Amino acid sequence: MVSADFLEALLAVPNIRRYKVSPNGEWVAWIWVGLHPTAEVYVAATDGSTGPIRFTDTPENTQLVGWSADSRSVIVGQDHQGDERVQLFKLDVTLDYPGEMHPLLEASPHYFIRGGQLHPNGRWLFYTANYDFATATELEAFWLYRHDLTTGERKVLARPAKAGADLVELNHQGTHILYNRMDLHPNGEQIWLVDVEGREDHEILNYGPDKKVQASWSPDGQHILFLAETGLYRSLGLWEMADGATRWLINDPARNLEDAYIPDNAPGKVIVEEIRETTPRASWLDLATGVETPLPELEGGLVPLAPVPGSSNWVGYYFSARQPADLVQFSPENIDPAEFLSLTQIWEKTSLKPAQLVPAENFHWVAGDGLQIQGWLYKVPSGQPKGTILQVHGGPTAHSEDRFNAQVQFFVAAGFNVLTPNYRGSTGFSLAFQEAIKEDGWGGREQTDIADGIAALIQAGVTQPGKVGVTGTSYGGYTSWCAITRFPVDLVAASIPICGMTDLVVDYDTTRPDLRPYSEAMMGGSPAQQPDRYHNASPINFVENIKGRLLIVQGLKDPNVSPENLAVVVKALEAKDIPFEVLTFEDEGHGISKPKNQKALYSRQVQFFDSAFNRPSR
Repeated sequence: MVSADFLEALLAVPNIRRYKVSPNGEWVAWIWVGLHPTAEVYVAATDGSTGPIRFTDTPENTQLVGWSADSRSVIVGQDHQGDERVQLFKLDVTLDYPGEMHPLLEASPHYFIRGGQLHPNGRWLFYTANYDFATATELEAFWLYRHDLTTGERKVLARPAKAGADLVELNHQGTHILYNRMDLHPNGEQIWLVDVEGREDHEILNYGPDKKVQASWSPDGQHILFLAETGLYRSLGLWEMADGATRWLINDPARNLEDAYIPDNAPGKVIVEEIRETTPRASWLDLATGVETPLPELEGGLVPLAPVPGSSNWVGYYFSARQPADLVQFSPENIDPAEFLSLTQIWEKTSLKPAQLVPAENFHWVAGDGLQIQGWLYKVPSGQPKGTILQVHGGPTAHSEDRFNAQVQFFVAAGFNVLTPNYRGSTGFSLAFQEAIKEDGWGGREQTDIADGIAALIQAGVTQPGKVGVTGTSYGGYTSWCAITRFPVDLVAASIPICGMTDLVVDYDTTRPDLRPYSEAMMGGSPAQQPDRYHNASPINFVENIKGRLLIVQGLKDPNVSPENLAVVVKALEAKDIPFEVLTFEDEGHGISKPKNQKALYSRQVQFFDSAFNRPSR
C-alpha cells in the first residue's frame, strides 16, 4: 500500500492555477494551490532577484484577477467556501507578508461577477455582474459596469440581452473596453467595444451568429488581436480601431490555434499558441515582418509569456507530468530545460524528486465510427497493476495533457494504471474535433469513445475485464455517471462521479444563470426545446442499469453542478434499491480543491477501487 507520507508529499507540491505578468514585465503573479490550506497569491521578480513572495494568508481560496495599469497592484477575488460569489480586493506590490487586502466590492454579494480591472485613474473599476443595482434585481444577463470607488456610483456601460460577457478588458490608455456578447446564438460569441463613458457601444467582430471570437488589446490601445472561428478552424487577425480594417496574420486550416496575445512590454511580438494532440507548440510572430519562429518541442510544454526587462531572456510557463507547473526564465537562443531559472523555486517546496513521478505516454484508439481518439496513459512501473482508473477531464471543452497531477501520480503509486482520455469534444486537436460533440449532444458518442478506450486497453493487455473504474469532476463526473449506468461491469466495475450532473433538466434549472447558454449550445437548445435529448442524456433515468460499485462525491457549496443533482439521484437510487456510497464536503464548491479534503478523497478513492476490483459486483 502506498504510504501516507507519499500522498502528503504529492499534495504539498504546489499547483499553479493562474498566472499573469505585470504590464511593465518586472513581476509575475500566480495562484499556488496545495502549499497552504487555501489557494494563495504569490509574486516574483521576473529577473530572478526575489524568489517567490507570498502575498496573501486567508481562510478562503484567493483568485488572481489581474494587474493594475501601473504594475503596482494586483486585483484578487475571494468567495466563501467555493460559492463563486466573489468579492474583489486590491493588494499593493510590496515585500511585506502578508499584503494588506483593500476591499473594492462588498463581501458575499447577491450576484456573480466577471472581470475586475482598474482604470489608470485608480478610481474606476470595470466588471460585469448579473445584477441590476438600480432595482436590486438579480439578472440572467451580465451587464457591464463602471464602478466609481470614491462615490460608489455604478454606471451601466452595456446591457447585453443574454448571459455571457466574461471578457472585460480595458486598454492601457483607459479609453475603451473590449467585452463579448452571446446574444445571437448560444454557440456564438461576438466582440463589442464601448468607451468608458458608455456613449459608443458597438459590435466590431462577428464571424457568424454561431461562431466564436476571442480578443485582446494590443499595448498601443489602437489594435485588437483576435482569434475567430472561420469555418472549422480558427484564424488569427489584427483589427485596427481607427478604420475597422482587419489584417490577417495566420489563416491556415491545418493549424489548431487556441490562443494568441501580445505581451504588454513587447508590442511587436505576438505569442501564438498552437495545440497539437493536447501539447502546446508556441511560436513568436513578428508583426513587422510577418516571420513566425517556432519554439522547439519539449516534453510537456513551454509557453512564452513576456520578455524580461533589460535582458534578452523571457519568462515562460513550463510543465510536464514529471515537472510540476513552473514559471521560468529562459533564453530564446538556448531553450534547454536544464538551463531554465525557476522563478517559483518549486523543487525547493517539495521532498519529491522527478524520478519518483511516472511519465505520461501517448495512447491511441479508434472509436466505433472510425474517429481517432487519444489519451495519456500512466503505467505502474513494476509489478502487476491492481486495475485501471480512467480519470476523465471536465468541460467538456477542455483536455488532459502531459502535466503533473497529484491524483494521477497517487493512483499509480497505489498500484493502478491510469488513462486520461481526450474524447470527442475535447480541445487540443482541432475545432472540428471539439465541435463533434454537438452532433449528438451530451451523452452521445463521446461516451462510447470512453467504452472504446477501455476495450482498447484490454486488447493491449494494459488491463483486465472487471478491473476498470471511472472518475472525474464536473463533466468528468457526468461521464462517470454515464459509464456506470450504461456499460457492463466487464468494462466499468466501479465509478466515482465528483460534482457530476445527474439530471440535466435539474442541472439546467439550478446552475448559475450564465452557464445555461453553454448547456443550450451543447444540447441544441434548452430542456423545453430538446426534451428528449435532455431525458436520454440524463443518467438519473437509467440508474436501474447499475451493476457495479458507486461512490458519489459532492461539494455542498457548488453553484455550478448544484447539490440538487445529488439529492434527486439519491432518491432515484433508493427507489430502485441500488446500493451506493456518498462522500460530501461542506466547505467545497465545484470540485474538491482544499488539500485536507483532497487527502481524504484520494485515499477513499484508492480504497474504493481496490475493494471494487476484488469483490463481485451486484
